[in-house]
Amino acid sequence: MDIKILKLNKAGQPLSWIDYEQAALLYSRDQVAWTFGDVSVRLRGGYSRLTGKQSTLEISSVIAVKGISKFNRRVPPLTNRALFARDQFMCTYCGRVFPASELTRDHIMPRARGGRDRWSEVTTACRSCNNRKGCRTPEEAGMKLLCIPYVPNKNDYLVLQNRRVLADQLEFLKKGFSKHMKASY
Repeated sequence: MDIKILKLNKAGQPLSWIDYEQAALLYSRDQVAWTFGDVSVRLRGGYSRLTGKQSTLEISSVIAVKGISKFNRRVPPLTNRALFARDQFMCTYCGRVFPASELTRDHIMPRARGGRDRWSEVTTACRSCNNRKGCRTPEEAGMKLLCIPYVPNKNDYLVLQNRRVLADQLEFLKKGFSKHMKASY
């Protein structure tokens, strides 16, 4: 089962994606403060010797956990998968959409010239455009960027990270999207 559960702190701030086994453990330890959304997983356990009834555990798609869970305001880690998702698998120079295997991370200011590996300084490029740009800036190469790179916030990043976001999870996360993600969804 490849279903991910959205884990929040009790204030409703998103923390991470967890698998249903981790969620079941939180439920069994009475660490779930509240839930949101539909039941995404229904687990069946053993039968009670006294009643003959089978135990079940229903896991909601969004769960808030009790206790102190600090909301991480740091910049999300930059990965190619999340970068390509941020740019909607589109080469930001030629505008064509490609599978991830045909895309590259392009440093707007080439690394050899002091460019850094940061969200705001990289973009998605197809191999052909990245090779054509080479060790030049887009202006020097006569290439225009079709969109401006941005740093995703935590809600944006959680959607970029997970390929199978359920409708109720997306509904919850949308409330905290940056203006860039709001334009995409």
